[in-house]
Amino acid sequence: MGSVSRLNYKIIFHLMGLLLLVNGGFMLIASIFSFVYKDGVGKEMVLAGLVTLTSGGVIMLLTRNHKKELDKRDGYIIVTFGWIFMSFAGTLPYIFTGVIPSFTNAFFETMSGYTTTGASILNDIESLPEGVLLWRSITQWIGGMGIIVLAIAILPLLGIGGMQLFAAEAPGPGGDKLHPRITDTAKRLWLIYVGYTIVETIMLQVAGMSFFDAINHSLTTLSTGGFSTKNENIAHWNGQPLIQYIIMIFMFLAGTNFVLSYFAFKTKFGKILKDEEFKTYTFIIIGLALTAILFIYFKADTATSVVNHPMVFGKFESAVRHGLFQVLAVVTTTGFVSADFTAWTSFLTILFFGMMFLGGSAGSTAGGIKIMRHIIMIKNGLLEFKRTLHPSAILPARYNKRSVQQPIVFNILGFFILYMLTFIIGVLVFSALGLDFETALGGAASSLGNVGPAIGDLGPVDNYGALPAAAKWWATLLMLVGRLELFTVLILITPFFWRNR
Repeated sequence: MGSVSRLNYKIIFHLMGLLLLVNGGFMLIASIFSFVYKDGVGKEMVLAGLVTLTSGGVIMLLTRNHKKELDKRDGYIIVTFGWIFMSFAGTLPYIFTGVIPSFTNAFFETMSGYTTTGASILNDIESLPEGVLLWRSITQWIGGMGIIVLAIAILPLLGIGGMQLFAAEAPGPGGDKLHPRITDTAKRLWLIYVGYTIVETIMLQVAGMSFFDAINHSLTTLSTGGFSTKNENIAHWNGQPLIQYIIMIFMFLAGTNFVLSYFAFKTKFGKILKDEEFKTYTFIIIGLALTAILFIYFKADTATSVVNHPMVFGKFESAVRHGLFQVLAVVTTTGFVSADFTAWTSFLTILFFGMMFLGGSAGSTAGGIKIMRHIIMIKNGLLEFKRTLHPSAILPARYNKRSVQQPIVFNILGFFILYMLTFIIGVLVFSALGLDFETALGGAASSLGNVGPAIGDLGPVDNYGALPAAAKWWATLLMLVGRLELFTVLILITPFFWRNR
C-alpha cells in the first residue's frame, strides 16, 4: 500500500471560501428583486446571503497563509467538493424563507440547479416569491458555465494558476482554447455567456414576456437548465410562438461549443463550418426534429399532448414548433417543456429517451455524453472492421482531419463504458427504492444526463416531488456525477488517487 499523498488543504479550503463568497453575492442580488417586487422574503434572502458571505470570508481568512501551489489532485477535490459546498449553501434561501422547509427537498432543488438538470420537487412554482424564483434560476446560470471556471477568472488575484481546475471541470476531449492563458479563456467564455443572456432577455421581453420572466428564462436557457417561473413551463406561452422560437435559438447556441461562438464574433466562420462536431450536432437535431414532426403531424393527437394548446398557426406549424422545440430541449439537456412528448406515440417516447444519451457539444453548457465522444467512438468502431482485415495497418481515428491519439480514444471508450455502468446501477438502485421499471429508467437517464424531464412518473408534465427521500438523494448523486463527467467525482473513491505516485 502506498502512503497518502500530501494535499494542500489550506488552498482547498481557501477556494471553498471563495466559492461561498460568490454564492453569497448572488444571493444578495436575488434579494434585491425580493425588495423590488415586495415578495415578503427580502430579509430572509439577505440573511441567507450574509450567512454564506460570512462563512466564506471566515474560511478565507483562516486559510490566508497557504502555499500557492495547486496540483491535479487538489483540483479534482476542489471541483467536486466545491459543487457540494455550493449546493449546501444554496439551500439557505429555500430554508430561511420557508419555501422548501425539508432539507432533502431543498438540497435536491439546489443540486438540480447547479448541475443544470432542471428536475424539480415543487408543485406550485408560481406561488414562490420573486427573490426565491430568481435565486433558483441563478443556481442554474452559475452552474452552466461552471462555478469553477468563474473562480479561474478570479484566481490571478490570488496569485494561483488555474489550469488544474480547468482540467477537472472540463475533462472531456475538447481541448480548444481561446487564449494561451487559461484565466483569459475563462473571462472570454463568461463574456460570451453574459452577452447571450442579456440579448435573450431583451428579445424575450420584446416578444411579450415580462422583464422578470425574460431574465429568469434567459438564465436557465443559456445554462441549459430548464427551470421556469411557470407551472406549465414554456407551454405557458404556447399562444405566443415567437417566444418559443427565440428560446429555441438560444438552446441551440447553448448546446454548441462556446469556442465556436468566439470564432463567430471574430468572423472566423470557416472554422465553424469545418468543425465536425458542429456539423454532426446540427444534422442530428434536424434529423430528429423531422422524425418528431412527421410523427406528431400524422400520428399524434397534438391537441391532447400539448398543455394549454392553442394552434396559433395551424396543425403543421404546431407540429414543427413543438417537435423542434422538444428535440432541442432534450438533446441540449435544457429540459424545457412545451408539450408532453410521452403522449406523442410510444415510438417518440422511446426516441426521446434515447436522446437523453446524446448530449450537446463538448465545451457547451449541455450535459450528457457529448456529440464529440459519439463521433470518435463510431469512427473507431468502424475502423475495427478495417483493422480486422488489415491487422498490421496503422489506422488512427480522425477528427477534424487530425489523428486522434490512442489514449484519447481509450479515455472516451472508458468514459462510455463507465457512463452506461453508472446508468445501469442508477436504474437498479431506483428500482430497489420502489420506482417502477419505466420511471427508474427515465429517472436514471435524466439525472445522469442532466436533462430534467424523463419518462414514466417523471415525465414532462410531472415532477420529482413524490420520490422517496432516499431516491431524491440518489438522484442528486447521479446529477453531480453526470455534471462533472464521471471521472472527476469517481476518481476520488479510487485507492490510487490517495497514494503517492
